[in-house]
Amino acid sequence: MKNTFIIAFTIVFLSISHLVPQENKIDIIKKEISIVLDDSEKGWNTGNIEQYMECYRKSEKMRFAGNGNFNFGWENTLKRYKKSYPDKEAMGRLSFSDVDITVISNDAALVFGRWTLRYPDKEKTGLYTLLLRKFDEGWRIVHDHSSSTK
Repeated sequence: MKNTFIIAFTIVFLSISHLVPQENKIDIIKKEISIVLDDSEKGWNTGNIEQYMECYRKSEKMRFAGNGNFNFGWENTLKRYKKSYPDKEAMGRLSFSDVDITVISNDAALVFGRWTLRYPDKEKTGLYTLLLRKFDEGWRIVHDHSSSTK
């Protein structure tokens, strides 16, 4: 009877333990997501919107919400960015701050932070909330809700 309990407990523990990320796994996931965001920021700051967009899931289900509107799809979001930021000068210099990554599971995370675009004569800033999922190609944003505060 005691052995049956130990075996049952072990099976249940092993079944559940792979669903909840362990502490060091959480740190690894946060680092992986930070790299994705850093690469995206670098793409923006070199004037390369396509490189910036690599952080988003290339899917028609990817959703971007901002300025009271939303749209679906990687291509639609790329077109919106290119229309709003036609050249490097219009893009300004992007930085992310106050980044808080919450690991939900081994393949999902919520990211909150502040974005800032700096120009020679002005600054724009706002907040964002991102839902990222882990795919074969790595961590990708599947939902982005960004707002402007200035």
